[in-house]
Amino acid sequence: MIKVVAKNKVMDDKIEHVIKLYEELVIETRKEVGCITYDLFQDVKDPSVVTMIEEWESQEKLDAHMITEHFKKIVPMVGEFVLQGEVNIYQQVY
Repeated sequence: MIKVVAKNKVMDDKIEHVIKLYEELVIETRKEVGCITYDLFQDVKDPSVVTMIEEWESQEKLDAHMITEHFKKIVPMVGEFVLQGEVNIYQQVY
């Protein structure tokens, strides 16, 4: 199993817009083969910080996700409003 934690600091005045963009990404991604979970979270202390937490059956399924039409369309659109981002990919140990 692969887990992805993608954390972004978004421009304050664009957070609602970014969340709306992510909505389509979440809906479409959850339909993908190999997607176990795909959820967007918003920091309770700093609403401009959003984090996507994902679980995938394998690295191959994650790789396939990153070349889907919805990923290639939406991620660059979100990126226009991100001030700082970090993506960590983990494989399960236990």
